[in-house]
Amino acid sequence: MPQRFGRGLRRRTGIASSPGAPPMFQGSRIAEPSDPSIRGQGLVEFALVLPMFLLLLIGVTEFGRAWMTRNVLTGASREAVRIAAVQGNAATALSRANSILASAGISGATVDIQDDGAPYGTCIVSVSYDFPVTVAGFLKKYGVLSGNSIALTTSTSMRKEF
Repeated sequence: MPQRFGRGLRRRTGIASSPGAPPMFQGSRIAEPSDPSIRGQGLVEFALVLPMFLLLLIGVTEFGRAWMTRNVLTGASREAVRIAAVQGNAATALSRANSILASAGISGATVDIQDDGAPYGTCIVSVSYDFPVTVAGFLKKYGVLSGNSIALTTSTSMRKEF
């Protein structure tokens, strides 16, 4: 008769008791549920945990995409303000920012260049973009998102060198 232990579990010899198995697995025992009422417990736990895990995974993915996009916006802002502060040419700075954004596949971003006009004054470049939420768009249904995008804005300032 099999030995009973725990909550309705019994031990039996396992699959790994073949003669060619490593010594640690020879004669090993595997716990198997003997009570039919607890046989589907693993499936129920999996069904309860899977939606939460997928939501967490989707959230991490969307956050990573948004963070990468904001880093590209910051890089474009830095490049543009550097050109505006050193060369004093707003058109070249705007062109550089737009080329960086285009190389990352970002279209529809707004680049704003402000110059106070004073000698050795301050240049400020702001880049705004409506980040489209693609994977987690279902959150709009639950009121987490108000639209299909999240507004990302970054601003960089630098003192002019002339």
